[in-house]
Amino acid sequence: MKKWASILGAGLLLALPALGWAEDAPLTADAVQNNLNFVWTLIAAFMVFIMQAGFAMVEVGFTRAKNACNILMKNMMDFSAGAIGFWAVGFGLMFGTTNGFFGTTDFFFSGATGDAEAWNYAFWMFQTVFAATAATIISGAVAERTKFSAYLVYSVLVSAFVYPIFGSWAWGSLYNGSGWLEGLGFIDFAGSTVVHSMGGWLALAGAIVVGPRIGKFDKAGNVKPIPGHNIPLAALGVFILWFGWYGFNPGSTTVGDTSIALIAVTTTLAAAAGAITAMLATWLKYGKSDIGMTLNGALAGLVGITAGCANVSPLSAVIIGGIAGVLVLFSVLFFDKIKVDDPVGAVSVHGVCGAWGTLAAGLFDSAGFSLKTVGVQLTGIGACFVFAFGVGLIMFKLIDVVIGMRVSKEEEMAGLDYTEHGASAYPDFQTVRLGTVFAPGQENVNGPK
Repeated sequence: MKKWASILGAGLLLALPALGWAEDAPLTADAVQNNLNFVWTLIAAFMVFIMQAGFAMVEVGFTRAKNACNILMKNMMDFSAGAIGFWAVGFGLMFGTTNGFFGTTDFFFSGATGDAEAWNYAFWMFQTVFAATAATIISGAVAERTKFSAYLVYSVLVSAFVYPIFGSWAWGSLYNGSGWLEGLGFIDFAGSTVVHSMGGWLALAGAIVVGPRIGKFDKAGNVKPIPGHNIPLAALGVFILWFGWYGFNPGSTTVGDTSIALIAVTTTLAAAAGAITAMLATWLKYGKSDIGMTLNGALAGLVGITAGCANVSPLSAVIIGGIAGVLVLFSVLFFDKIKVDDPVGAVSVHGVCGAWGTLAAGLFDSAGFSLKTVGVQLTGIGACFVFAFGVGLIMFKLIDVVIGMRVSKEEEMAGLDYTEHGASAYPDFQTVRLGTVFAPGQENVNGPK
């Protein structure tokens, strides 16, 4: 019996290779590292995708209940329409072989072939969620008075054309391109300028073209606060964004190695410092700490550290984030003073603090201070503002002429949930503002007569 068992066992061992059950060759250290790079990059991409939910919660919470569905629809379409646009056109413009100004190959992601095909897919996924972030920043600045159809048009245009062209100048060499800004030595590791200032300056152009909400400013030009309806929801959104930023900044290594640790630390310290200084600044100025400004202070710190998260020290991160937290307060007050209505502070958080963070990456560079580096950083900041704000004004003006940017007064008063989508985020409740129930055709008690 033992003899037959031995013969049977030997036969099975001989048959296993033919059945495909042979033991695989041991993984090499390079193969393990390569697999880790894939896993880390895709996990980071998924974390950045979750930031879409964070942006949605912040915007919904900081605005009125009657527009909640509209904001959720815009954030959903930012990613959905933007991903298709970036796949078809934007990725090629940003990372294709360049003509000196933008990419001219890899449209419809046609370059994802050959031995590097799998990594190309991972890289596309990571870059797509960044493009969606740039587009969704605009949503909050033009909230509560913009046509949904107009929003869809410019969301696609931003993801497919505007963001990728500037992105090719700073990050093109990450794939097949070669940008003139990166050639100068421009530092923007994870996108303080490429993503955040780009979205912020586009948001500024959109807010100017669409104009302020009814009741935001009185006839004398004084600011009349329009409180958000759900601050707990906004706070949840900020915590989601903070978590997602650990994909945004450390994930930009696209390599699972020890460099991730420092980036996570600088990201954390800058956000914490921004929240603290924003709280203290409002406390000193108004005699009370303000939850809304404190939340935006954390976001300001996160935006501020995004450019230099990999090349500044932890102490520098505290300084960068702390300055961003104060800067966002005075930036919000400035834009209110010049009558730019930005319901969530998107221009200040992303545009202004993104510019500060990009400059700070040069000022606090661990490699040493250099006037040349600071000059390059200023060049990138200026190029982004001129391009994004200039193209944004043209784009929004054209949309306004062709289909109109703004809903009617009656539609704005009733709320975009009802007029644009036939929906209500809170069907069991009446949506009110300062004790007044709104219905289509009613006059805004704080608006022009």
